[in-house]
Amino acid sequence: MNITVKHGKILQQKTPCLVLGAYEGKLRSPLFKELDTLLEGALQRSQRDKEFSAKHREHLLLHPGKNLPADRVLLVGLGKEKGAGPERIRQAVGSVVAYLQGKRIAACTIDLDSLPFRGSTPATLAQAVTESLALASYRFDHYRTENRDDLPSPLEEIRLLVGKKSQAEQAGQGVAEALHISRGVILARDLVNEPGNTKSPDFLARRARAIAEETGMSCTILERASLEQQGFGALLGVAQGSIREPRLIVLEYRGDNGDSHPIALVGKGVVFDSGGISLKPAEKMDEMKMDMAGGAAVLGTMLSAALLKLPVHLVGVVPAVENLPSGSAIRPGDILTSLSGKTIEVLNTDAEGRLILADALTYVKRFNPRVVIDLATLTGACIIALGHHATGVMGNHEGLIRQLLKSGEHCGERLWQLPLWEEYAQQIKSDIADVKNTGGRPAGTITAAAFLQKFAEEYTWAHLDIAGTAWEEKGRPYIPKGATGVGVRLLVEYLRKR
Repeated sequence: MNITVKHGKILQQKTPCLVLGAYEGKLRSPLFKELDTLLEGALQRSQRDKEFSAKHREHLLLHPGKNLPADRVLLVGLGKEKGAGPERIRQAVGSVVAYLQGKRIAACTIDLDSLPFRGSTPATLAQAVTESLALASYRFDHYRTENRDDLPSPLEEIRLLVGKKSQAEQAGQGVAEALHISRGVILARDLVNEPGNTKSPDFLARRARAIAEETGMSCTILERASLEQQGFGALLGVAQGSIREPRLIVLEYRGDNGDSHPIALVGKGVVFDSGGISLKPAEKMDEMKMDMAGGAAVLGTMLSAALLKLPVHLVGVVPAVENLPSGSAIRPGDILTSLSGKTIEVLNTDAEGRLILADALTYVKRFNPRVVIDLATLTGACIIALGHHATGVMGNHEGLIRQLLKSGEHCGERLWQLPLWEEYAQQIKSDIADVKNTGGRPAGTITAAAFLQKFAEEYTWAHLDIAGTAWEEKGRPYIPKGATGVGVRLLVEYLRKR
């Protein structure tokens, strides 16, 4: 997909399809009056016949003939102008991508001036539109060898139009930034969508090395011998059921020359989760290839941050393992000694993500971080609580949580805070060890976070449970079926504001 920026008059553009946004009640503006005149009243007739009223993601395709240089005009509804923001625009443009692909239209011109939201600039408009274009066009189909003609026709050439020459440079900057962010999201989606037979912990490590080589950041990979020597007992406990060797992936980006205490990102990297001895039901176990979505989000964020040249010191840590049942797997009732020295009673081997995160959260202390944020597809209970519309957030610092909530609202990856009171920690007290790895069914998402908090007491920390948001069952505007890449845009927005 090639995205360029151009300035000029809207209705003088020669293009296979001219795309205009329209808010409800604004179809009598000067632009649409002029368009209606050129179309000999076709726009008014469509309103009168209730074919188009500019409701959100509603479409109207018009063929102007010789009255306009454009072969087609596509109107996309933006809904009511009050309350509109960048997410409304992203969803509308995402719907346009699907519409044009369905019509096998490979090129278009999108008028940015018709897509304004409160506080928008040419740069923010271009960023929102470009993110949606890039992410709505995403497909994971390189394993398909038959019936490829059935796949959606890709958009190849897109021009973003601004009215003034002075706006073109700003819009171009927004396009460039959006493409860098989208690359991180696409990397995360690709990693999550990759099937379990190819996606080993070493596979993730090799992808991390490739990111480091491209961007110049440092990369350290700890293999079994180093993990054993240093005492990663919880991580190794989870890994011992699989013949695939574990890895601890560490990336460091010094965007501020490393002069400050870093922000540390920690992502759960269970490349496939069968549940171990506490075996999961067979139904939908195939989706457990996505249990490393937190780790994928960390790798994607590190890539985007480096491409954007953000002036931050950033550390990304991904504990990568596979959780399988075997003769060597950990059993319910086993006790593990973590990197911190705390002992953990394993009551359920399917509560494995918190075990590997415990060691990773302990490991990042050596960087003396000012902030630590972990991401994990940690609990099915989070899906029961919040569905697939929001990520659960908890932590030990209200200021950090507020910043993440605000970033989520801006980028469209919404968060919802759950309490993390001391009473919940009582549920994970063990009679025979320092802590147990599950507190039972009540408040399962919160007690999982309470477990992690035991290993994050020495720094400012937030936990993001992305179990409900990392995978899309049906497909939504700019989020196709499968991996969503959730977390990358959220973290990039958070980092940009810092």
